[in-house]
Amino acid sequence: MPANPTPEPEPEPLEGSAGQRSGGTPAEAVTPLIRGITVLRELTDANGTLSLSALERATGLARSTVDRITATLARMGYVRVDGRDVFLAPRLMELGNAYLAALRLPSLLSPYADALADELDESVSLAVADQDGIRFIHQATRRRAMSLSFRIGDLLPAERTAPGPLFATEWTPADWQRWRERRAADPRDLSFTAVPPRTHGPVATHGPDATHGSNPVHESNPAHGSNPAHDEDFDFVRRTEEASAHGWALDDQLIEPGLVAISVPVRGEDRKVACVASVVSHTSRHTAHGLREALLPRLRSAVARMEEELHRTPPPEPGPRPADLALWTGASKLQLGRDFIESLARGLTVLTAFGEGRPRLTLTEVAQATGLARATARRALITYEYLGLMTTADRTFALTPRVLSLGFPPLSRTTLPEIAQPHLAALTSRIHESTALAVPADAGEEIQYTARVATGRVMSVNITVGTRLPAQATASGRVLLADAGTTVHTQGYALVDEELEEGLRSLAVPIRDREGRVVAALSTATHASRHSPHECVTALLPELTTTATHIESDLHTASRFTRVPLT
Repeated sequence: MPANPTPEPEPEPLEGSAGQRSGGTPAEAVTPLIRGITVLRELTDANGTLSLSALERATGLARSTVDRITATLARMGYVRVDGRDVFLAPRLMELGNAYLAALRLPSLLSPYADALADELDESVSLAVADQDGIRFIHQATRRRAMSLSFRIGDLLPAERTAPGPLFATEWTPADWQRWRERRAADPRDLSFTAVPPRTHGPVATHGPDATHGSNPVHESNPAHGSNPAHDEDFDFVRRTEEASAHGWALDDQLIEPGLVAISVPVRGEDRKVACVASVVSHTSRHTAHGLREALLPRLRSAVARMEEELHRTPPPEPGPRPADLALWTGASKLQLGRDFIESLARGLTVLTAFGEGRPRLTLTEVAQATGLARATARRALITYEYLGLMTTADRTFALTPRVLSLGFPPLSRTTLPEIAQPHLAALTSRIHESTALAVPADAGEEIQYTARVATGRVMSVNITVGTRLPAQATASGRVLLADAGTTVHTQGYALVDEELEEGLRSLAVPIRDREGRVVAALSTATHASRHSPHECVTALLPELTTTATHIESDLHTASRFTRVPLT
């Protein structure tokens, strides 16, 4: 999107001019949008799924309202409704992707984090500040029985982490006050679903291996009020002072017993903390002192390379704008009637206006990108600022890390079989034949089935998840083995006629990742008496191809900033 060459014609403040509703909600805020965000957050906190009745109880909304919201979100592809249950869908990740793309940090710095994780054989993470918490934007994990990782988008309280004190070195008095108020209102951290709640009062936050600075906690420190806080709160102030003095910070089992981490800030050209890089381990491998002694120099070297990358890489050119989403929402309203809440759908499209090369937008640019009227876009922006999903400065708007709270943490652990399963079920119901997803196994000599939906016929193909078959004898295997120039590669499918077993006819098409590589095969199998080879191509192949496109779309969205396991 080209930059707006002229300033906005007149100031349009988001607050103050239109008054406030009771409870402090801006009068121009979009109530259906607020309710829709509430539903998405409740689903996120419930790890991605709730029944409709549970959503009704959790949100306090009328059942008819919950039904209309979920119907709208389902139409957008953001949730899937299966009977009485609602599931977050991979397409919802496009909202978090918009924030991460606009931020640029994952794209620029994740290769350095991944390389450091390989070098140290330890988990490495990148985190940004979210008010008085931290939120993860990248994870490079180790595959061990004792796994140490948080999900991308998870929110943690600053005082229980290694990155927290580093971010707190830049807090204002208002930030400290907000932190004190949150600690008083939620002393057990029950609002932070990604960490175990505190089970008792003040805890020892440093073990004997931790090194403390000698600076006292001064009365002038903005974190101090007239009423003393708990010991762990004073400890966070001390850790912040030490982080300011030393340029690094430790987490010695603050989140849970056995977990240790060390963090170093990554600073932008303005020398402010852009994000924090952390190495995470457990006490069977490193004490906090040992972690610092052994790994801090290499973490600092990696951070120096990250900062060089930040400073030398110019901002990207703006990526493609979203499609004219206002037309789509209007058409959906005509088709679904009152079950489709157009103001909710249009409000959510505003988030997708941001992205690579579009970190800050004016109101005019948001309206142009989405096809919405300026008044409609403005009300959505007012709502998002009220909800903490948007910030404004100099009449431009930017997404906050809180956008990641809209489904990203549970969806960031999605696997390809989980992505494919609902699509397989829909395909099976249409063609009345069993369908399956397969991936390569044993260097390509075999394939392994990772997802399957059986048909209800008396005579059906019985291949269970986990089954391995010779690649050359199956349609899926031939799709996975196809090289450029082969018939299968050229025609885009494979048909195997009674080669694996008499009477068994199978058809498969490829599933490609974001780089165009074939990573899986979608197949159906039928008895030879039900479909001739010609009918397989004319009747079944279009259905498989359409389904493969839907699976690829979800895979590409889910894998933009996360790794999607194939099994």
